[in-house]
Amino acid sequence: MKAASLPSLRVDPELRAAAEDVLEEGETLSAFVESAVKRQINFRRTRAEFITRGLASLEEAKQTGIYYGAGEVLGELNDMRKSAGKVAPRELSGQVYRTVEK
Repeated sequence: MKAASLPSLRVDPELRAAAEDVLEEGETLSAFVESAVKRQINFRRTRAEFITRGLASLEEAKQTGIYYGAGEVLGELNDMRKSAGKVAPRELSGQVYRTVEK
């Protein structure tokens, strides 16, 4: 497949300098921009799929009359994490916890 170009982009000198400041060793500004575009495409596709699944789930709940409470869902997620051997330091609850597992 033949390579294509993205449109030229005019930015403030401060934005260009900020981007250049965070380049990793050997990384070009073009590679940085390409990577950012790919990540944004992936994010937007994932978000669109998530919204589509959520709306389909809502429609199914309306049709069947079956709704699940947050406590039920979080309990099930806790059970799934435990059975996978990746238990969070605290049980999932109504609050959002960010844990990083290595």
